[in-house]
Amino acid sequence: MSRLMLMRSGTRAAVLHRLLTHARYEVLPTAKIEAVVAEHLPVGRTVTVTASPTKGLEATLSLSERLAGRGYDVVPHLAARMVSGRVELSDIVGRLQQAGITTVFVPAGDADPAGPYVGALDLLEDLVAIGSPFAQVGITGYPESHPAIHDDVTIQTMWDKRRYATQIVSNLTFDPRTLASWVRRVRARSVTTPILVGLPGPVERTKLLSMATRIGVGESTKFLAKNTGIFTRIAAPGGYDPLRFLARAASVLGDEGMYVQGLHLFTFNQVAETEAWRKEQLARLAGDR
Repeated sequence: MSRLMLMRSGTRAAVLHRLLTHARYEVLPTAKIEAVVAEHLPVGRTVTVTASPTKGLEATLSLSERLAGRGYDVVPHLAARMVSGRVELSDIVGRLQQAGITTVFVPAGDADPAGPYVGALDLLEDLVAIGSPFAQVGITGYPESHPAIHDDVTIQTMWDKRRYATQIVSNLTFDPRTLASWVRRVRARSVTTPILVGLPGPVERTKLLSMATRIGVGESTKFLAKNTGIFTRIAAPGGYDPLRFLARAASVLGDEGMYVQGLHLFTFNQVAETEAWRKEQLARLAGDR
């Protein structure tokens, strides 16, 4: 291997090591997940809790409070369409502040609107109106086209939301070139909000399908109908390798001017497997640096 190739390999390993070191874990608010997190993640790690239309926001808020009480850095998803209005939003803010939670993630959500919040921007504006109670506020970014929203709309809404957000979390994509191109396009529009790359870990197909049908990432039937390709690409032999995916986009993800902070790991509640994989990759990369 040439000296130049070794240098590039070492730089790439350093980028991957940094991303894997700065990772947070998305979980679904099921009955057993609190115990799983407590068993497999050290206290202090960042855990985000999704919002399910069928379970309601109470499941998200309650689990977030309990995990925060255990000492985790918790990021509840406040799906805008699931909040009935400013009164309920103020109540939610009070609960989260009492639990010591300082970061929230605000997607629009898949549910029919429960009140005036049709999209994330509506709720973000009301958070400012009631005093900007959270130090960190995350919004969604879409490297791939959204199944129900035109690309022009997602681009415009990201621009509009940049004043309220401190983090952008990228949605799923399995094409490293698409991810790299999207990051560049975001920065070309002068949006400098730091990005967390959304990444599925090494998920087993049978467990993933079981979790989806038990409801986690949106309403299960709708999610499965819209995202058949996700399951195929995660499960296909040789079709998806998380580290290989990151390596192919490392030149952009490691560029300081792209402001890529770390990873948002979609665990689909396979927390033990995801964390074991992350540790294994870090150990391998440590030998390559």
